[in-house]
Amino acid sequence: MKWIKFRIKTVTEAEDIIVSALYDIGLEGAQIEDKLPLTALEKEQMFVDIAPEGPQDDGIAYLSFFVEERDGEAMENGCPVLILNGEETTAEAVLESVKRELEDVRCFMDIGEGTVSVEETEDIDWINNWKQYFHQFTIGDVLIIPSWEEAGPEDKDKMILHIDPGTAFGTGMHDTTQLCIKALRKFITPETELLDVGTGSGILAILSLMFGAKKAVGTDLDPCAVDAVRENMEANGIDPKDFTMMIGNIITEKEIQDKVGYERYDIVVANILAQVLVELTSVIVHQLKKGGIYITSGIIDDKEETVISAVRAAGLEVLEVNHQGEWVSIIARKNHQAGV
Repeated sequence: MKWIKFRIKTVTEAEDIIVSALYDIGLEGAQIEDKLPLTALEKEQMFVDIAPEGPQDDGIAYLSFFVEERDGEAMENGCPVLILNGEETTAEAVLESVKRELEDVRCFMDIGEGTVSVEETEDIDWINNWKQYFHQFTIGDVLIIPSWEEAGPEDKDKMILHIDPGTAFGTGMHDTTQLCIKALRKFITPETELLDVGTGSGILAILSLMFGAKKAVGTDLDPCAVDAVRENMEANGIDPKDFTMMIGNIITEKEIQDKVGYERYDIVVANILAQVLVELTSVIVHQLKKGGIYITSGIIDDKEETVISAVRAAGLEVLEVNHQGEWVSIIARKNHQAGV
């Protein structure tokens, strides 16, 4: 299958209007490229390994739309046949429709250049294309492997984690995740009850259970995490009664805090952004048992002191500060006076 790509150069202020206008003629699923900084809400929702640091906003945006090309067929004039809204058309016809819509929008707002380029692209598997970048790897004696690969005989003594993160969540390859995994391996016992804040694909909670933890609870802001966690639990033979998944913001939602429970967890792990960790720490101290361990990562090295200050302000004792690449993991303990 091939696609014709229509790429529009415009300005960021016109993105939504143009997408809406072209939706009306059947062009859907716009790919948007711009340099807009993240909004406060987007940053709040990024319970992920790292926050992307983009270049300075220049006000320019590129909108790309893809229309399927029917293989082996052409119009009488020799133009390839495209399928749009279930009907046959040509790239030239679509291009003219796009230009008309752009000129209509230009009548009431600035759209910048408003130029359109057209090119043919090869078959694109939007769901599975990312798999070419994810291959099995080891962290200590743990082999992390996707479903489309197999372990070799040399891996027979390794603990094997099957993980298919999909397009939305991490795989464990990032330094921040590996720092957490190493810390979990050190502190987990058969009596451990663990809370994983920003669980994503569930990798940290699932590995904790494989390391011998008794129970795990995961929270995340993204509802897509529910399916990702369920699939990865099934792939690794995790009993559903051992891993509870909750969707919500534990920092701001009292209902989620209550459901998660207070002074219940031997370990809380949070592999998220430094600015989120600062807000989280004063809350999560109430979920930790006395003597509980708080494992944090996702901290770029120049934010190390900021997070350490937040940890100490919450009454926690810093036990370890570990580095891998340019990333930092801070491990702390809740002593009897913390969270009072």
